[in-house]
Order: sequence, then structure tokens, then C-alpha cells
Amino acid sequence: QVYVAESGGGLVQAGGSLRLSCAASGSIFSINFMGWYRQAPGKQRELVASLTSRGSTNYGDSVKGRFTISRDNAKNTVYLLMNSLKPEDTAVYYCNVKGVRGFGNFDDWGQGTQVTVSS
Repeated sequence: QVYVAESGGGLVQAGGSLRLSCAASGSIFSINFMGWYRQAPGKQRELVASLTSRGSTNYGDSVKGRFTISRDNAKNTVYLLMNSLKPEDTAVYYCNVKGVRGFGNFDDWGQGTQVTVSS
């Protein structure tokens, strides 16, 4: 079993910053992909940022230049630094982790963390 837990959400004023963390734990052999997605009320879940084991990053168009994804391999943790936050960044942010565990591949999600940006 692999567990994924996000933290770091909260309420922030427009123009402010937050850093989200996502830690994966359990019987993990290797992690190939760690990504952040978000879902606002009435909207579909969308990719915010992702990072592969080879170091390739991908960002959603709306966050390019403002958000930065990084990873601590030793801790199986991925971070999302969010700068210049806008009210439209308000959403529940979810972490997705893919990799190999003791008995095959895994593809797990966290419960999500709320980010609210006030104008």
C-alpha cells in the first residue's frame, strides 16, 4: 500500500505565496512521476505541474512563471512553490504519484488540500 499526503494549503491574499508539500510513503520501490493537479468548484481537474524521475517538468499554461515544482528524492516528497497567487488559483490541490511498489506499479492520489486566494 502506498500513502500520499498533501499539506500546506490555506488562505492567502492575492499576490502572496504558499508552498505545498506531498509525501509518499509505504512499500515504494521507485517513483517515476509526481504531479500536482487542482480542481475548482464546477470545473474539471487540471494539471498544475509535474516532475518525472528524469527531471522533466511540465506546467499548466496558467501557472507558468509563477509556480515551481521540486522534489526531495530521499524523502519521496514533492513541493509546489506558488508565487504571485491570483483568486483564480483557488481550488483543491491534489497530488498524484506513480511508480513501482513491492507487488507491481502504483498510481495513487492524496486527499487534497484547499488553497484559497482572496482578492
